[in-house]
Amino acid sequence: MIRHRPLGSGHPYSVDTEQRWPLDPVAGEPLRLGVRATPEVEAVQVEVEITDAAGALRTERHPLARVASTSRGQTIDGGHLASAQARLARRAGGWAVEVPAPEAGSAIRYRFEGRTAGGDLQRTRAFEAVVSGWADASDDVVATDGARRVVPGSVQVLTDGTRVRRVRFALPLVAGEHVTGFGERFDRLDHRGTELDSVVFEQYKSQGAERKTYLPMPFAHVVGGEGWGFHVRTSRRVWFDVGASSPDRIVVEVETDAAAGEPAVTVACYDGTPTAVLDAFLAEVGRPEELPDWVFRLWASGNEWNTQAEVMRQMDLHRDHDVPVGSVVIEAWSDERTFTAFRDARYEVSEDGAPHRLADFDFPADGAWPDPKGMVDELHDRDIRVHLWQIPLLKARPHPTGQARADALAAAREGVLIREPDARGGLRPYRNRGWWFPLSTMPDLTDERAARWWTEKRRYLVEEVGIDGFKTDGGEHAWGRELAYLDGTRGGEGNNRFPVAYAKAYGDLLRSAGKAPVTFSRAGFTGSQAHGAFWAGDENSTWDAFRWSMFAGLSAAASGILYWGWDLAGFSGDLPSAELYLRATAASTFVPIMQYHSEFNHHRRPSRDRTPWNLAEQTGDDRVLPVFRAFAHLRERLVPYLAAEAAESVRTSAPLMRPVYFDHPSLETAWTHPLQWFLGRDLFVSPVVTEGETEHETALPPGEWADAWTGEPVAGDAIVRADVPIDRIPVFVRAAAWPTLRGVFEARA
Repeated sequence: MIRHRPLGSGHPYSVDTEQRWPLDPVAGEPLRLGVRATPEVEAVQVEVEITDAAGALRTERHPLARVASTSRGQTIDGGHLASAQARLARRAGGWAVEVPAPEAGSAIRYRFEGRTAGGDLQRTRAFEAVVSGWADASDDVVATDGARRVVPGSVQVLTDGTRVRRVRFALPLVAGEHVTGFGERFDRLDHRGTELDSVVFEQYKSQGAERKTYLPMPFAHVVGGEGWGFHVRTSRRVWFDVGASSPDRIVVEVETDAAAGEPAVTVACYDGTPTAVLDAFLAEVGRPEELPDWVFRLWASGNEWNTQAEVMRQMDLHRDHDVPVGSVVIEAWSDERTFTAFRDARYEVSEDGAPHRLADFDFPADGAWPDPKGMVDELHDRDIRVHLWQIPLLKARPHPTGQARADALAAAREGVLIREPDARGGLRPYRNRGWWFPLSTMPDLTDERAARWWTEKRRYLVEEVGIDGFKTDGGEHAWGRELAYLDGTRGGEGNNRFPVAYAKAYGDLLRSAGKAPVTFSRAGFTGSQAHGAFWAGDENSTWDAFRWSMFAGLSAAASGILYWGWDLAGFSGDLPSAELYLRATAASTFVPIMQYHSEFNHHRRPSRDRTPWNLAEQTGDDRVLPVFRAFAHLRERLVPYLAAEAAESVRTSAPLMRPVYFDHPSLETAWTHPLQWFLGRDLFVSPVVTEGETEHETALPPGEWADAWTGEPVAGDAIVRADVPIDRIPVFVRAAAWPTLRGVFEARA
């Protein structure tokens, strides 16, 4: 057997063995053609028919050479779970060849032949492509809204003469300017001198090192000169060369699908301060809305809190240790097949896929969840909100049975799934190509009817069980530009939009039930600003990950994400040291969402829960519990301030967790000391993010300040050094606000 998938899996950062690359052949560049073959195949060749622009036909034959097999980029990115490693051992071998692409406008038709040791011949069907070429184009191909900043004469298009596949153009960059934003970015604040792109991707850990992100946006601030920003108005993939190739230019390359000679992309340019730029951007793409005050209290979760008894035990421990908690996120609650029914619940299968109500379920007294509603009611009596974990997939492994099977059949029958082309030229349900929940189908949550079909199955959880919100995890599973959404949009345009629609769908469900639209997502794109809260994804408990997460929070805030947090001190791998845990706790006290979480560890001992009592026990450090407790109580006292400042942020667009350059765009220390921020109008935070640090340097911005812990006045626009014992984080209060805020800190001091 030999197999060729011309568009591959759609992995944005890796070329699969059996695909064509580039997907759109480019004149003058090598064209890679590959297949995957079973072991009995001993030789493979490709026959290529080329019809040039003048109509002349020629045929070429090229032998393929054996190559290492890759699938879904796993040889580059590892994989999400252990099962990904098993896939690397597939028996099928890889074959590939590089051939020169002919001139632009040429049509290519190719097919592969494989010969076995026994002399049998195997052939694929024929595949077709048209060659494109880069050409200079009119400046009018790039439309602008606002000041026209496109460098004259810089526009180029990749075209086959009929359609434009990509557009490339330049924006000016002058000495002293810094370029920041681009959604949630983990590696740095200022991206000048680097290259990056905007595509939603599940980078499981090491986001800062890999420079990939769950939450990109083709939007940036240009700070330090006259002050401006830009937004490439597209949901397609965009690449940015931010002065890396030429120091006086930002080179932008955009995927598109436009008629040759027509405008292919629009760039909005906004002038003014960073706040003015962000305000103009949010007016266009959607603004955050105020969420309830309780979202600012501590969030707690652990993947091994997978029974009602364990959830209540952990909440009891918070009470017993005097650690106030405002929300619990229950991840391992469902049957892991439907994501709508509690594990162990007994019920009649709804064969037509219709939603269940609470009365349809029987919860065994000896089951994992004997009384979900009673549990939620009790937690509400304790002033704790409850959130349930979700995945936007219909699982296919193991083979679905019961309600999962009925739902899968109903989804196909009701026409609510994202689809992909089949071998006969039709469409079939899309099967997840990522590492996590492989082959699952996906509801098209960008479609209102499909979104309602999906969320109605969860209505009883909100209206009857009393759930307060959802952790809308895993919004990164739409891969491939050929995917077909229900409105006719293809994947190249629709995939980045999916996580925005995902959070919106659950927010709409909550709102329709009279509740605040509190969702907690890691994936997103332009437009996510208007839909709930976010966390920075999966990371190990390392100092590098701590720093990466702080960069992520600041860049997300600069892009309009108001409610943002992270798994403090990481959620995976070895437990953090007591020092890392407490430094991360201190920093998390002063970001919009304070929460801890831990990965599933198969209940092995010792426990890897990130609770403060487990950290205290495992590290043997008797400082952990009292210091964590003190910061948790400080956080409780900060809630009124945070809620008021969030409202101010919604009103003005000035971020709640605000990079220094927003208030002081010409201040050089905004870039030399990037991991510092304003929290609202009156607090300035400079966390300790380096192991072993005992004296910390803060680049205090201009103004009159008070040390939050001593009340001593401190003059701004200066470098301030101070001792930082483990129970201290450098925080300064604007002098005019000190009389109001001193009580928040004096109770802690």
